[in-house]
Amino acid sequence: MSLRRYLQLDVFADRAGAGNPLGVVVDADGLDASAMQAFAAWTNLSETIFFLPPEPGADYRIRIFTPRSELPFAGHPSVGAAWAALDLGLAPADARHLVQQCAAGLLPVRVEGPPDGRVLHVRAPKARRIDVESRHLALLHAVTAGLARGTLPAALWNNGPSWWLVELADAATVRALTPDLAAIAALTTATDAVGLAVFGRSRDDDHALAVRAFCPADNIPEDPVTGSVNACIAAALHAAGALPGRDGGYIASQGRELGRDGRVHVQVDGDGEVWIGGRVQAVIRGEVAWGVDRSTDW
Repeated sequence: MSLRRYLQLDVFADRAGAGNPLGVVVDADGLDASAMQAFAAWTNLSETIFFLPPEPGADYRIRIFTPRSELPFAGHPSVGAAWAALDLGLAPADARHLVQQCAAGLLPVRVEGPPDGRVLHVRAPKARRIDVESRHLALLHAVTAGLARGTLPAALWNNGPSWWLVELADAATVRALTPDLAAIAALTTATDAVGLAVFGRSRDDDHALAVRAFCPADNIPEDPVTGSVNACIAAALHAAGALPGRDGGYIASQGRELGRDGRVHVQVDGDGEVWIGGRVQAVIRGEVAWGVDRSTDW
């Protein structure tokens, strides 16, 4: 088997070194789930995606892995996948609409802007609030005790992965937070959640919300920029009639505390569907020998 094409991208980034890194394995036929999981653990990136032949109705198909498990949907892998599909010729370079196949189903994608400045928008799976057991409330209290809170109640939401969402008083409170990672890990493990996100409203002109997301149970103390979290936050705000911005659209800032300073374009359309988008930068282009008989290729 030949070496597989490999990319490493920065997603939700207007420059290399910003946003959230993503590993991309192209030509992933022949890799089973255990091999994909092992490679994702080896990269130690928050997510790695694997391109596979799509089924009818889709332009491309991906599987998404964290270092610990497979996800049905994740935001920055989906935005990065759409960019890679266009860049690699897996979809027509001039396409303005794509369909992504992943474990969460078939997701529409919008493409805006010129090739050297594309902004990709993926429609997230419908988010829903998850009921939790009363015994979990003590774990939630251990995380939120003493925090200056916003008006939205803390809750568990799911749009493929499950996320705890906690609104804080404002963006400054979000940025100054020192999280209790042990308490967060206990809460997310007990409730089968990927992590916990905090968010607060900003007075800055270039973004409406500041967001941070913590996944210590996945050995990711803080995720740089998280599309699925931002989609869940938008769904929760929409359900409460509390969306910032005009016409359901706004920009969220995430990753500044890690030096990544990503920007997520969020739009809630007239049907209540949440779209997340951003720019993508290619940082590494190469080949990977995972699952390859090196004696015949090297």
